Amino acid sequence: MKLVIKNGRVIDPANGVNGVQDLYIEDGKVAALGAAPAGFTAGQTIDATGLVVAPGLVDLAVRLREPGYEYKATLESEMQAAMQGGVTSLVCPPDTDPVLDEPGLVEMLKHRARRLNQAHVHPLGALTMGLKGESITEMAELTGSGCIGFSQAEVPVQDTTVLLRALQYAKTFGYTVWLRPQDAHIGRGGVAHSGPLASRLGLSGVPVMAETIALHTIFELMRATGARVHLCRISSAAGLELVRAAKAEGLPVSCDVGAHHVHLTDADIGFFDSNARVTPPFRAQRDRDAIRAAVLDGTVDAICSDHTPVDDDEKLLPFGEASPGATGLELLLSLALKWADDYAAAQPGVKEGDALALAISRISADAARVSGLDRLGAGQLGVGSAADVCLFDPAARWTVEGSALASQGKHTPFLGYELAGQVQATIVAGRVAYQRNAR
Repeated sequence: MKLVIKNGRVIDPANGVNGVQDLYIEDGKVAALGAAPAGFTAGQTIDATGLVVAPGLVDLAVRLREPGYEYKATLESEMQAAMQGGVTSLVCPPDTDPVLDEPGLVEMLKHRARRLNQAHVHPLGALTMGLKGESITEMAELTGSGCIGFSQAEVPVQDTTVLLRALQYAKTFGYTVWLRPQDAHIGRGGVAHSGPLASRLGLSGVPVMAETIALHTIFELMRATGARVHLCRISSAAGLELVRAAKAEGLPVSCDVGAHHVHLTDADIGFFDSNARVTPPFRAQRDRDAIRAAVLDGTVDAICSDHTPVDDDEKLLPFGEASPGATGLELLLSLALKWADDYAAAQPGVKEGDALALAISRISADAARVSGLDRLGAGQLGVGSAADVCLFDPAARWTVEGSALASQGKHTPFLGYELAGQVQATIVAGRVAYQRNAR
């Protein structure tokens, strides 16, 4: 299939492209940008007038809920949500049931995803067997089955010696360890950010020090081993300062933040809204503002959806009893664009196009770089790279409602919000996998 996307504004941060050009696709690859290659005859043409043509989005935290939690979501529903959200490459944590700690389980998941022929699924293998923190997994075998890194998901390793050994092993073979910094004991059982609001509401708290103490430990182990670590969903100003210092020191570290945390604070819990029950918890306004600034200055490498579909039975409960999590695949683009709009509005000298390009970079090129998926051509539209493309209308506004979401998980703290940016088509490996309206 030869495909041409005409008259769209191509924004490809990885290659410094930002302007109206035609994009030519052949054999699942980007064939040319601007002028048609010799002898090119399109079998399909998409008129992208008024649309942005961007690399397919790369999401670093998507729980597909398979295997084991099909009552919360299915692979089919969440892959359709990825298509509707313009996400063509996604990373899934290992906290399934059973845990992704054996090659056969990883191969089964990848096989199921390939059969659906939609987004590219890149699993993280469990760092320790069963995520119990007692013995490390066979990382080489898991890598051979398709894992791109190793994670404990939301389960801290209580035995620091085990984490040390895991980092030593990972360094030996050049693997990346993905860790969410959370002390195993401080804040355990907490459901909200420790602060005046949690105290007034009578909710158990998770203090910022739960994040910073874990970060200090991780950085000391990195200094000892030289292992590369990707930090997942940093949530506090103090944590970001530690990451900024570690990067300045030259430690091989990267980090992401959840798209929800770019905009919301603990005040958005309101009157015990369980849709705002997430992990890590929404923190104070100064933390939210620090996250927004860190996305701008590059301390935060990528924004992820932290997509965690939860069913009604586990969400429609009192705040402290509700399961944490929110759907996010279909909101990632709009929430990144909202950050860009807010940034451009706050800085009169900033061009709207520059803010937009930076937001797209954080959910495509930068996310691909820190996950290593850039080696597979993800997150860019350079000639010869995989033809994974997201076409969206930056001016289109839509209201976040359960009926508008393809994900089986309908719970998000943004229900009822009107957001800008709507995906019109998603192309995977040169094939139109999703199209909202025929143009």
